[in-house]
Amino acid sequence: MRQIKALFRIAEYLKPYKIRFGFVLLLTIASSAFNGILPYVIGLPTTKIAQDLTKGNPVDFGYIKQTLVWILLVGFSYGICQLLAGVMMTNVVQSAMRDLRHDIEQKINRLPMSYFDSQKQGDILSRVTNDVDALSGAMQQALIGIFSAILSIIFAVALMFYINVFMALVSLIMIPVSYFISQYIVKKSQIYFNRMQNSLGTMNGFVQENMTGFSVLKMYGREQQTVEEFHEVNGKLRQFGFKATVISGLMMPFVQLTSYLTYVVMAVLGMYYVIAGVLVVGQLQAFIQYIWQVSQPLGNITQLSALLQSASAASKRVFSFLDEEEETIIGEDQQLPEPVTGTVSFENVSFSYHPDKPLIKNFNLEVKAGQTVAIVGPTGAGKTTLINLLMRFYDVNSGAIKIDGVDTKTVSRQAVRQQFGMVLQDAWLYEGTIADNIRFGRLDASDYEIVDAAKAANVDHFIRTMPNGYEMVINAEGENVSLGQKQLLTIARAILADPKILILDEATSSVDTRLEQLIQKAMEKIMTGRTSFVIAHRLSTIREADLILVLDQGSIVEQGTHESLLASGGFYSKLYNSQFAEEL
Repeated sequence: MRQIKALFRIAEYLKPYKIRFGFVLLLTIASSAFNGILPYVIGLPTTKIAQDLTKGNPVDFGYIKQTLVWILLVGFSYGICQLLAGVMMTNVVQSAMRDLRHDIEQKINRLPMSYFDSQKQGDILSRVTNDVDALSGAMQQALIGIFSAILSIIFAVALMFYINVFMALVSLIMIPVSYFISQYIVKKSQIYFNRMQNSLGTMNGFVQENMTGFSVLKMYGREQQTVEEFHEVNGKLRQFGFKATVISGLMMPFVQLTSYLTYVVMAVLGMYYVIAGVLVVGQLQAFIQYIWQVSQPLGNITQLSALLQSASAASKRVFSFLDEEEETIIGEDQQLPEPVTGTVSFENVSFSYHPDKPLIKNFNLEVKAGQTVAIVGPTGAGKTTLINLLMRFYDVNSGAIKIDGVDTKTVSRQAVRQQFGMVLQDAWLYEGTIADNIRFGRLDASDYEIVDAAKAANVDHFIRTMPNGYEMVINAEGENVSLGQKQLLTIARAILADPKILILDEATSSVDTRLEQLIQKAMEKIMTGRTSFVIAHRLSTIREADLILVLDQGSIVEQGTHESLLASGGFYSKLYNSQFAEEL
């Protein structure tokens, strides 16, 4: 029931195009009518020739020519109506899908970060792409296809009754018989189609995973085992695909067998009626054609019903995504002062991802403008959570985070995030030129500003040694530049953005010593005059921090400068000395 409701919701996206959709329906009705009339018109010259020959009269070629003209007009009108209906329906569907994708894109921007943390990215991507495509294909084919098939059956049956009521009643037996045969076969084949799609998804995932880690497979000599695993996955896909295709392929022969049996019965009965003078030859010819005009749409409806079921499931997933709870914007009517100095304070902040698992409790901190605060601690201590709260990816459960004395919960998220620049451990670059990736920090930046930012990040020399320099295209995975180079590019991006507050999340944890020094110098430049929060993995990189916070289980267990914390001989001192010993 929920799937059917979700499918009907797509009608909301057709409303803006209801006039064009109305024309599609009218053209479909017209094409079905012309298609229904065509066999009857085709039978007219046959009837006339038979009558003339029976009576011994010469064939009336004038009448034959007239009927041939009518046959051509009806056939041409049928083709034109069908063509125009298809073109207009394509336009309506694609326009509706464009609006749906626009709403999905807008929805993504309004969803809280907690939704993306709790969902698989592949599943979200599938909803946005595969499910919408399935819905688009179903609307394109099934919506008008089923409507046209039903109209064709109605017109054909009506004209069959017009020709002979008894023959029409006998012929109608094939409709429920064909329907039940088709439904039974679809029910059986659908099981294997589902398994085939699951196997296809497994194979796609297997191929993607192994292509991504191809160099690792080669290094450990796992080629043969990978080939064997692929043969197993591929074998299952072949098995389910074969069964699905064979079983579904039985539907048309059985439906056609029903039609042939009906055809034989009607041919015998029709010839009896022709001999008895109840029917003329042309009417029998038209009646036989109407049998096919009933059986063929029945098969189409059955096939399209499976497509509708797939679209129904896809629409449920799409609209459940659109119905997800959005970020609250109540009370976000305050403005940050101009200009923002960068003073940040945490006042009795408490937060938990799950109500029964508190993470941060009564956290207090005062950071003055321009200070550098380093945050250290074991995994799960709450370091990244503090950053998420600062950026309003999550809102605090109680207490307040203030920028220049203004509670960030009273300011729009966009206004808060505009004050921040971030350099993360996992450097993110998108497919585009190096210049475009740096310009991502400020879209209206000039080429000269991009070069200045690259020089400040110590990455200008590297860029100029690459093919095409700043116009070199970085591939989709960012694999044609090294990890350290990606990190320097993200620092250049942050320099270009010129934020008031800077967040550095373990930006040097995955690079070698030489690149660490380059990145460290670039970070020092960008941190000058800005309030900075540094999540540090290598404690040797935060010796010059104005304040070091040592977190454990969401609370500050130690705080101070590098020297004072070492002198205290506490948790920080032990952690630092252990790292120093490891480096030796």
